[in-house]
Amino acid sequence: MKQAVKPVIALLLLASVVSACAPKTAPSAEGNGSAHAGHTQQGHPTPQGDIQEKTASADALPRFLDKQPEDVRLVYEAAGKAADLLKWMPCYCGCGESAGHMSNMNCFIKEVQADGSVVWDDHGTRCGVCLQIAVKSIKMKQDGKTLKEIRQTIEQTYKQGFAKPTPTPMPS
Repeated sequence: MKQAVKPVIALLLLASVVSACAPKTAPSAEGNGSAHAGHTQQGHPTPQGDIQEKTASADALPRFLDKQPEDVRLVYEAAGKAADLLKWMPCYCGCGESAGHMSNMNCFIKEVQADGSVVWDDHGTRCGVCLQIAVKSIKMKQDGKTLKEIRQTIEQTYKQGFAKPTPTPMPS
């Protein structure tokens, strides 16, 4: 777990540079082959332009990450392992209204299905706010903070100057 801290710290630096969601881009036709183990369907765009792709588990990252910077792939890998944390953290990039997201988890993962398969969302690949919230939340969890402490910090940090938060329930 200590090896995961260095990439998370590097991601904090990266995320501080990126501060908002980038414009939507069309998906690339490259990388749609079947060379990736664990992929059960090809990515498909949502009405908002996000790409969603299903893999067999959180251990199998989606193909849409293939051309992303290593730091973004690391955040997705960490988010896959921290879905139970991120589902309690609101996002402040506007995705609650624009994409129907319910929490920061949805910026990376639409859903974890009963069989353990994961439907990934590429929204987080273009959004610095999403990346920042995920990295900060995961780092705080690694530092031993409770869900409520993390949630309070996220709310305090993003309450001014950011979009309306997602309608994320409060952890009990």
